[in-house]
Amino acid sequence: MSTLRIGIVAGEASGDILGAGLLAELRQRFPDIEIEGIGGELMQAEGCVSLYSMERLSVMGLVEVLGRLWELLGIRKSLVSHFSQQPPDIFIGIDAPDFTLNLEGKLRLAGIPTVHYVSPSVWAWRSKRVFKILKTTDLMLTLFPFEAQFYQRHSMPVEFVGHPLANMIPLEPDQSAARSDLDLPHGQRIVALMPGSRGGELKYLAEPFLDTARWLLKRNADLVFVMPAANQARFDHLRALIDSRYGDLPIKLVLKRSREVLTAADAVLIASGTATLEALLLKKPMVVAYRMAPITYKIISRLLSSKYISLPNLLADAPLVPEILQNEVRPEVLGPAIEQALIDSDEQSSLKQRFYEIHLQLRQDASKKAADAIVRLLRSRGRLSEDAGV
Repeated sequence: MSTLRIGIVAGEASGDILGAGLLAELRQRFPDIEIEGIGGELMQAEGCVSLYSMERLSVMGLVEVLGRLWELLGIRKSLVSHFSQQPPDIFIGIDAPDFTLNLEGKLRLAGIPTVHYVSPSVWAWRSKRVFKILKTTDLMLTLFPFEAQFYQRHSMPVEFVGHPLANMIPLEPDQSAARSDLDLPHGQRIVALMPGSRGGELKYLAEPFLDTARWLLKRNADLVFVMPAANQARFDHLRALIDSRYGDLPIKLVLKRSREVLTAADAVLIASGTATLEALLLKKPMVVAYRMAPITYKIISRLLSSKYISLPNLLADAPLVPEILQNEVRPEVLGPAIEQALIDSDEQSSLKQRFYEIHLQLRQDASKKAADAIVRLLRSRGRLSEDAGV
C-alpha cells in the first residue's frame, strides 16, 4: 500500500500535546507516515508539516474571534482547498471545534474519513451541536468518560481514550526534586500563579493574580511565588509587567516548564482550562479563576447548562475546588481561598485522595487507544490492510 498520509489540525497548546502523543504512536506503527496541517512545536517535532502557525488559531472568546474572523475563515478555506486537492487517508481535528468541525464536514463530503479528538463541551452548553458533529465526524475520541456516555446516547461512534497526561504524570509527584530543578526554596510555602497561555487570558488574569500575590504576602511573609510563561513572547510580557509594577514580590518567572512549576507548588491559583487537569493529576490544592470580555461572559453564561466550569469539579461532579469568575476575580476573594488551600487539613487530604482516584480512572494510555481507534477506522474504510499498524 502507498504511504499513509495524515491531515491534522490543532488549535492551541493543549491540542499540541495531545497531537504529539498521537503522532508519536502512529509513527511507531507507520515509520514512513506523512503528516501535515497545523501544529505547534511538539507536533512538528513528531514530523507534522505545519502549513500555518498554530498561534493564529489560538483565540479566546466570542468577541475576540470576531476581530480575527476573516483571517480564520481564510485559513480554513485554504486548508479545505489543500486537502481536497491532496487528500489524506484520514483527517484529525484536535479540539478548536468552531474551526475544526466545519473543516471536518467539508473534507468528509470530499470522501475523507474524519476524526475529532477532544469533545466540544456539548454536555455543558449548546448541546444541539451534537447533530452537527454527527454530520461532520466519523469518530469522536473523548478524554473523559462522561463525554463518551453523552455521545453513546446520541448513537455517535465514540471512543473514551483517557487523557495522555494521566500516563505522563506519576501517581506520586516529587515536589522536592521539582524545587531543586527550579532553584526554589525547600523551607518555604510556594504558590504557583497560572494565569493561562493565551494572550487574552493574560490580559484579564495576570494583574489580578499578581495583585492577589501581593495581598497574600502582606498576611503570609513566608510565601514565595512562581509563574510559568508559555513562550518567549509571554515571558517578555510578564517580565515587563512584574518589573514595572510588582518588583516588591518574591516571584520567580519561568520560561515554559509549567508542570515542574505545578509540582513544586503547595497551592495553585490557576485559570480554568487544561492546566487544571494537570494540577489535579499532580494532586495540588487549587483555586480556579476566569475572566473574559463582559459581553462574551454574558452570552456564554446564558447558554451554560453545566453546574461547573473546571475539570476537577466536572470529573467529580462535585465542588472539589473553588471556582471564582468575572468580577469576583480580585484579591479580596482569591486571597482567602488560596490561604484555605495552603492549610494542611483533613479536608485537603481528602481532596488529594479524590484527585488520586480520578488520576487512575483517566490513566488509559490515551495515545495508544486513540491510535488503535484510528487504525480500526482506516481499515473499515479500506485505507489499510487488516494486518497494517498492528
